[in-house]
Amino acid sequence: MSDAPRLEIRNLQRSFGGRAVLDDVSLIVSPGQVTCLLGPSGCGKSTTLRIIAGIEKQDAGSIWADGQMICDGTSRVPPEGRGIGLMFQDFALFPHLSVAGNVAYGLSGSVRKNRQRVEELLERVGMSAHIDGYPHELSGGEQQRVALARALAPRPRIMLMDEPFSGLDDRLRDDIRDETLDVLKAEGTAVLLVTHEPGEAMRMADEIALMRNGKIVQKGAPYNIYNTPIDKEAAAFFSNINTVQAEVHGALAQTAFGQFLVPGVTDGAPVDIVIRPQHLKIDFDRQGKGPNPTISDGTAARGIVKRARFMGNESLVEFSLDDGSQMKAIVPSVFLPTKGMVLWLMIRRDKCFIFARKG
Repeated sequence: MSDAPRLEIRNLQRSFGGRAVLDDVSLIVSPGQVTCLLGPSGCGKSTTLRIIAGIEKQDAGSIWADGQMICDGTSRVPPEGRGIGLMFQDFALFPHLSVAGNVAYGLSGSVRKNRQRVEELLERVGMSAHIDGYPHELSGGEQQRVALARALAPRPRIMLMDEPFSGLDDRLRDDIRDETLDVLKAEGTAVLLVTHEPGEAMRMADEIALMRNGKIVQKGAPYNIYNTPIDKEAAAFFSNINTVQAEVHGALAQTAFGQFLVPGVTDGAPVDIVIRPQHLKIDFDRQGKGPNPTISDGTAARGIVKRARFMGNESLVEFSLDDGSQMKAIVPSVFLPTKGMVLWLMIRRDKCFIFARKG
């Protein structure tokens, strides 16, 4: 058996009107692996999928499936010969075919086996009761579930998905998404899925490829890419962030929260110290008594409450510090301080990211 990746993209490039949409994109997806292309609109995610599917052509680079090249700059296997399933945002079902007919479309084999496959998939996506219905009789979410079943029916070795779950109701989305990915993993399908939602990517993916301006800027498991972002922009893409600006002198950056060790940075260089709101601590024990340096969390900074908002299981509290900077803290309880209230804030050193300031 070949040890080649199920899907391999090598140095993919594509430009439109002189603007680089894809710039040296490379990626490997193994059998049974779910990889998410994650990034803002216009970063090149969907273009990558369309080129792999054969809907568009690349300017340079090659795509391989199970060790066999399916396209490069000069030769290409037609879309129907690639063994690739597609689930894009436009899931367009055939209006003249029943639900069963749509799911069975493209299947080869006996009528009995095809019917078994159709029934199995419709049961998985909760659409068995509509097997003899037609697309115009279904809601948008129901149509999308039928489209998912249709894409799964031929057991493709590679599945490309462009935000396929976005049309589902919130209460159904998680179950259908998890069940769909379980089926694909069990069948050894390599899944490349596009989303612009970090939470969705972290829930679904074995690996995340973070894209920006046509490039993959960081790849890794969800835990690693969330906890070790490559730069400030990567950290901010996954959650709200607070930024403390400082300059480095003698490998130390002085801030309202005390000193931060910044080894290997030139004296006078500006840095951004990034902390997520959930890791900004309100020091309730201090009760406005002023700074008290600690080894683990540095110095307490005085913050004046600007506003506090209840968000269900947590509260978001916004502060103005004495130096004029603005900070946000997420408190995992119902805590709504009044505007103007003084509280002392601490930063967890082990939860900070320090990046050279750009620009």
